[in-house]
Amino acid sequence: MEIQDLPLWEKLAVKRAPIAFDFEIIARCNNDCRHCYINLPAADLTAKAAELSTAEILNIAQQAVDMGTMWCLLTGGEPLLREDFAEIYLGLKRLGLLVSVFTNACLVTPALVDLFKKYPPRDIEVTVYGATRETYEAVTRRPGSWGAFVRGLDRLLDGGLKVRLKAMAVRSNVHEFAAISRFCRDRTKDYYRFDPVLHLRVDRDLERNREIKAERLSAAEVVALERADPGRFESLQRGCANGDLISPEFESQTGDYLFGCGAGVSSFAVGYDGTFHLCNSLWHPDTVYDLREGTLREAWEEWVPHVRSMRSSSPEFLDQCRRCPIINLCLWCPAHAALETGTLDGWVEYFCQVAHARAAAARSDEAEAATPLD
Repeated sequence: MEIQDLPLWEKLAVKRAPIAFDFEIIARCNNDCRHCYINLPAADLTAKAAELSTAEILNIAQQAVDMGTMWCLLTGGEPLLREDFAEIYLGLKRLGLLVSVFTNACLVTPALVDLFKKYPPRDIEVTVYGATRETYEAVTRRPGSWGAFVRGLDRLLDGGLKVRLKAMAVRSNVHEFAAISRFCRDRTKDYYRFDPVLHLRVDRDLERNREIKAERLSAAEVVALERADPGRFESLQRGCANGDLISPEFESQTGDYLFGCGAGVSSFAVGYDGTFHLCNSLWHPDTVYDLREGTLREAWEEWVPHVRSMRSSSPEFLDQCRRCPIINLCLWCPAHAALETGTLDGWVEYFCQVAHARAAAARSDEAEAATPLD
């Protein structure tokens, strides 16, 4: 890799004030989901010692507000596991931030519901791992987690709070994914999404990565799952038909910049240990800035252009991914490439398989729809 000056449009983009940021205030979690990219044990004292203090969190948030940021997502790990969660949440609200919360809902208490009702979050997004106790706990690997999840989710819904639901499609729950979708849609008309493609660990732990790979669905299974969801698959077909997702003109691209995404353009992420990231998946050591050693403004105005100026000289990347007309159907990006391969421009066979399967499915259905009936 080599660092070069950014094009003018990139310089203008990164000079804009950040609108939003993700704050991973904890990596520890009360569950032990084998597919998770970050979770560490709830009792991990080393991880706990590395976490930002309440004061450090609010200091970084104040810096963000001073730069014009309006929205913050609290995530983890499991953010409700922090004993000072209420203090952090109220502190962010007092700064005038819109605050969203990602949680598994297992630790939701009546007192927390009262807090959210008095000082409403922008939204709360809850992850659903199964529609039955057996499947849910096969994913979380925590006996009793199903009951805690149901109680917590019911408390949020009964409190009238804005709850969004999401699910990860993994080997351990795919057999009842239709039931998971029904479970979610029965409980929220506002929003439900699912993700069938997993990426690897930010700590690159070999054993945990083997577990994640074992939980991955095949490309054919990913497409079958997406076909089974009419809204999702129709959106995929529209995107392919109108050129948003399949772009043949990409085949003539010659640029060698790594970052063509929006990472660090209008938002950023902060890790539980105070590290600044252009997005919450980008943990490659060459792209991380320590906010305990510098300011958020320095990270935004100096480090972001430094990272976004990175170029590749890899023929594999330049001749395949950079020129790929279906890259928008793929999970590939520098962040995910680094998690998979250790390099920011590495090619990932699994992502490629999924992208080609999606493209083939969309094209096949489009062709069938265009074929006149006898």
